[in-house]
Amino acid sequence: MPVNKHDRQLLNTSEAITLAISRIGVGVVSAYPITPQTKIVEGLAKLQTDKTNNYEFVRAESEYAAASIALGASAGGARAYTATSSQGLLFMLEVLYNIGGLRLPVVMTCANRAISAPLNIWNDHQDAFAMRDAGWLMFFSENAEEAGAQHILAYKLAEKLHLPATVNVDGFILTHTSEPTFIPTREQIKKFLPSFKPQASTHLDTKHPVSIGHLVMPKDYQTFRQELNSDLDKSLTTINQEYALYQAMFYGEKTANPLNNGLIEYYGPTSAKTVIVAMGSVSGTIKTALDEYNNKTLNLKKVALLRLKTFRPFPADLVAKLTQGKKVIVINKGLSPGSLPPLSLEVASSVSSKTELLHVVAGLGGRDIRVEDIIKLLTLKNKGKVFFL
Repeated sequence: MPVNKHDRQLLNTSEAITLAISRIGVGVVSAYPITPQTKIVEGLAKLQTDKTNNYEFVRAESEYAAASIALGASAGGARAYTATSSQGLLFMLEVLYNIGGLRLPVVMTCANRAISAPLNIWNDHQDAFAMRDAGWLMFFSENAEEAGAQHILAYKLAEKLHLPATVNVDGFILTHTSEPTFIPTREQIKKFLPSFKPQASTHLDTKHPVSIGHLVMPKDYQTFRQELNSDLDKSLTTINQEYALYQAMFYGEKTANPLNNGLIEYYGPTSAKTVIVAMGSVSGTIKTALDEYNNKTLNLKKVALLRLKTFRPFPADLVAKLTQGKKVIVINKGLSPGSLPPLSLEVASSVSSKTELLHVVAGLGGRDIRVEDIIKLLTLKNKGKVFFL
């Protein structure tokens, strides 16, 4: 049954994620509090205390421990979940690489927040970019409803592909902001995401002993990493397939939309001469700016948004196709000191060398990105390597 307005309730993104995780049927939740992620796991702890859910909730003594508990639970055959932000993600990083290398289907929320120093608790994407090579599927949400849906999709994909997944939501901008949101019921989710039954030899089982994480000699190590890389590349197709199933089940969409799928959303005229590439909640601001700008300018000057829903795997072919022959403005909420910013690096390696690129760093540490800032960018020329908004 397609969603209607009566199916939605007023939720902030933290509450939406809490509901989604509680209805997915996880076996183990482990976490350590850190702003602005804390509201998610507080909600999950309360639901478990209220006896409305039967998952095991483990209060870890650190983020490193929280990730390790999730690893162990997943290796033992349970559906595992954790969440973090900023310095917490950096503390987890060693374990996140192990989870990726072990091909364990852990799902994690990252409530994106700036990295110290200086100390800052507000939003940007520097924490997420720190794990870009860990071998995880990486999703970025624009709003609360998409965040809930991406967590459900993340488990379906993680368990199907034997790859961990993280869903990135902008701290405070999303985590603490309420909007009408649809989260499927437990019964509805189960039709899309069945109960977890780990395959033989993929988890620790005393009846069928296997080795997990054993020492690999030099001649074999590259093979394992190559397989991980290859499977992440192949996941592009599966992400779109599962997204189409989700949209059909909950929104009644009968056919897949090539301009709004599990990997990207293209917003604006396909004839646009300029395309802005961005991820996360800033996309809503960009859409407002483009609506205002496109309504006031000649057809030849139209601008579009290419919103990336996945950063890993990176949809390079789609980026190249949808930006061909256009000026491209890449908005990064992250920095790679001494090089191009992370999103810009990916886009630059995907498009033609003749493409006019403007690399923008914006919103670091929660600095406002306003409608007028976006419109200002449209008049800028490529004056240097990186423009700081």
